[in-house]
Amino acid sequence: MARSKEFDPDAALESALELFWRRGYEATSMADLVDRLGIGRASIYATYGNKRDLYLKALERYGETRDSRLLRELSQPGPALPAVRAVVRRFASEAADDSGRTRGCFVTNTATELAPHDDAAARRVELSWEHLETLLHSALVRAQAQGELPAAREPRALARMLLVLMQGLRVVGKVSTDPARVRDAAEQALTILE
Repeated sequence: MARSKEFDPDAALESALELFWRRGYEATSMADLVDRLGIGRASIYATYGNKRDLYLKALERYGETRDSRLLRELSQPGPALPAVRAVVRRFASEAADDSGRTRGCFVTNTATELAPHDDAAARRVELSWEHLETLLHSALVRAQAQGELPAAREPRALARMLLVLMQGLRVVGKVSTDPARVRDAAEQALTILE
């Protein structure tokens, strides 16, 4: 008879996500995970695989949560440009916030820490960015169709510019102690949508 798990795998994954997000991959040891998750090393390996596997599962969970929020924000009925502006401003606000500075964005953190030397991490980062770009592009196409965005503007190029800006805001926000730096950059970039 198989033993049932004596812990909630979803709750443990959320705890691992929070720990990896705050400390990063390299700075998080298996002992840290055992302490944080409150389960034995053998249970971690049996449920999630090794530390890297657990990290990649946490990154996937983060993407699922963030992507559903972005989808809701950018696909609301009505005018599309206010939603795009709100998302960019939210990214800037989160990057300028003290908690944003210490944690940053889990995808951006992965892009700078693991992606340069880990193909699986790089693929997950790229998928996340492609999804964000697609959501922005769709909203900008809708804005153009509704007459909010001039016909001469290229929605795909604008979506890519906003993606790069938003990721850059996250990187700068992790270090900068001047919240105006990221907020001013976001506001300046948004003028291109006028």
